[in-house]
Amino acid sequence: MTDTMKEYVNGETPLPDHNVIWPLYGAGFENLGQEGKPIDAPMPAYGPDELLVRHDAVGLCFSDIKVIKLGEEHPRIYRKMKENPVVLGHEVSMTVVGVGENLKKDYHPGDRFIIQADIYVDGVGYAYGYEMQGGLSRYGLIDRRVLEGDEGNYLLPIKDTTGYAESALTEPWACVIAAYGLEYRSKLKAGGTTWIIGTSSAEGHDYTISAGFDTASHPIRLLLTNIPSAFAKQLKNQAQNLGVEVIDVADVAHPPVEQIDDIVLLGADADLVEKVSPRLADKGMFAVVADQKFSRRLKVDMGRIHYNGWEYVGTTSADIAKAYSEVPVRSALKAGGSAWFVGAAGPMGRMHVQRALQVPNGPKTVICTDVSDHRLEDLKNSFMPEAKANDIDYICINPMKDPEAFKALMNPYLENGFDDIVVLAPVPALISDSARYLAAKGVMNVFAGVARGTMAEVDLSDVYIKQTRWIGQSGSTIQDLRTMLEQEESGVLSTNRAVAAIGSLNATRDGLQ
Repeated sequence: MTDTMKEYVNGETPLPDHNVIWPLYGAGFENLGQEGKPIDAPMPAYGPDELLVRHDAVGLCFSDIKVIKLGEEHPRIYRKMKENPVVLGHEVSMTVVGVGENLKKDYHPGDRFIIQADIYVDGVGYAYGYEMQGGLSRYGLIDRRVLEGDEGNYLLPIKDTTGYAESALTEPWACVIAAYGLEYRSKLKAGGTTWIIGTSSAEGHDYTISAGFDTASHPIRLLLTNIPSAFAKQLKNQAQNLGVEVIDVADVAHPPVEQIDDIVLLGADADLVEKVSPRLADKGMFAVVADQKFSRRLKVDMGRIHYNGWEYVGTTSADIAKAYSEVPVRSALKAGGSAWFVGAAGPMGRMHVQRALQVPNGPKTVICTDVSDHRLEDLKNSFMPEAKANDIDYICINPMKDPEAFKALMNPYLENGFDDIVVLAPVPALISDSARYLAAKGVMNVFAGVARGTMAEVDLSDVYIKQTRWIGQSGSTIQDLRTMLEQEESGVLSTNRAVAAIGSLNATRDGLQ
């Protein structure tokens, strides 16, 4: 390494007299920068409790495109962008080049970090690249919001041997590994609100709740609608013993509680499911207790499954607790199973496929579909060596190019199904169609960022007859980022495999377009 390079790496090179940034003044690419170019700006002046950092590398993310498309309509943008433009870039590796007086004991020029972009202070979000100026600038400021946030320090140190790009790309990779570590409740939410709703077929069943409604754990509020009299009496007596508030709700369209943690439906009434599902709280669970199929396919809000963590469970038993505990929700790919990645050849899809082929105890069959021949061929060639080395049946196919070959490949799975289906394209029709291929106890992971209110028609009977599950996730935690950094630096997963192109800061607009 030359002396000049050492000085650069160590953050010792003289600072320029100006910064370069890509401000976004509103929705549309015409509002990115000025005349299609970045602008010169004053160098940030850092105070005693701040760090001046050099942005070494930044990944371009589809989330950035969403901000460009939506502007001030984006849910993370809270200001007038004309007066106070957003500087995007949340997949960032950085080097400290200036240290405020009060931070000199803990930080030094040359210290290298990545950042968990979802920054919260007292529950208020200050996301890097959204509320705070992000990585699409040469230099930026790190303040106490980052260093002393709700989850502690949002900066994670990286090794001297870790590259700029590979460290920046731990952020999107953290979202990928987070998708396989999701946890869901196995009983009614303790301290929450439960709403039990009867249907015309509920009479004549000996309903019970064997766990989650007892001294060990129980909700604090119970709403009851059209419950068989014997079961209603049983519930009210138990609620009185536990100190649980009971409210009879006659009109399902107007419950007295807006956000409900658990909705339990006794019977298979499709209209009721669609009517009351919007009442689910974040991380809410909808349990169907029925022994007959729904009369039709239902419209399910996949955006809420993805962003709000909704979950549908069920049982053919009369024991409500079994809807939660009989088949706990699985988020990890089934060891030795079969996995189908829908829309696999995009940037995030490649990460999912790479992980599936490389992790210990992964699936033994991996099928990837995409409508881009170029991307699909590159995906196949990139990871075929790993598939062969791990004795994995690895198939990449374009369903639009050769429909007959695709049909022949998929026909066996209509009967036996896939253990895991990961949807990486935000297309409701794809979600609806691919859901038909889930095996008994199979899991569909809606990873694609489908908007809230995106309805997909599915056979909800499968959640209690076949015990299938739909799960979803958005973003990652600092622990996910820490885990991914450890896996990258220990050689378990290489983030560099996701690098498709490299450009200077001036190439930002071309890269995003």
